Amino acid sequence: MIILNKTRAAFFASAIFLLIFPFCAMAFDLSELKGEVVFSSNRSGSWCIWMMQANGSEARQITKTEADTMDVDPRFSPNAEWILFSSRRGGKTGIWKVRKDGSQPERICDGDQAEWSPDGARIAFRRDEKIWIRDLSRNAEKAISPPDWPHCSGPSWSPDGTRISFACRWDAANALFLVDTEGAEPVTLYDKNGACEPHWSPDGTRLVYETETHLYTIRPDGTANRPLTYYGGVQRYGRWSPNGDYIIYCQGVTENGPWEIYVVPSKGGTPVQLTSGHSDLNPDWK
Repeated sequence: MIILNKTRAAFFASAIFLLIFPFCAMAFDLSELKGEVVFSSNRSGSWCIWMMQANGSEARQITKTEADTMDVDPRFSPNAEWILFSSRRGGKTGIWKVRKDGSQPERICDGDQAEWSPDGARIAFRRDEKIWIRDLSRNAEKAISPPDWPHCSGPSWSPDGTRISFACRWDAANALFLVDTEGAEPVTLYDKNGACEPHWSPDGTRLVYETETHLYTIRPDGTANRPLTYYGGVQRYGRWSPNGDYIIYCQGVTENGPWEIYVVPSKGGTPVQLTSGHSDLNPDWK
């Protein structure tokens, strides 16, 4: 009787788990993953920009740097022909662009954490812990985060180009915000659990963000806040696949790494590891 009761209890516990997390048992074939992924890696010794197929194959180095220089935070242009990245080339942190074949590297301006606008005409970026927009044709800039807000980071454009999500850190905690690109008071999206790095889904209906340890998704109105990862270690730098069906991210044993790249269905499920043996960060998928 005791054994039977334990069996029944285990059965009901499993059923409840599957009701709460119905996608957890789902696996997927790597052949389903289409497109290319750009990322930063130390696999060549110094931190450089690399690319691979979305299934983790055909990794190739895009930039080359000296030992005391770092190329990080890569982002595809809307047409996937150019890559934005942050670099300490020349001794000062700046935003650079390069063709995806590694040719025509060009420094754009001071700053880091840059991302293209959906039409490719502007970039949003961080400089002096403020969020800025730069018009690439006119080289005109404007700050869109309030001047008295400290520690702003991680800007990301909405798919329609009208809003930017970003994070801000005070002594008490982090919070996520949305701000109109034409200028307005930022609106709070979420202000708990050390939230940062918010990034929009391709259809604009959700954002993925990170806490101190895991990834979550949330609607732009702050509702339907859901855990995406709940595994051991630390998961960070979540980005959406082009069709919104998957999220690519980095996982480390601790917050100090080493980091490897994984992909998981955007509705939740079993993650698949794409890289190993090095530290790989900041993936972006086109």
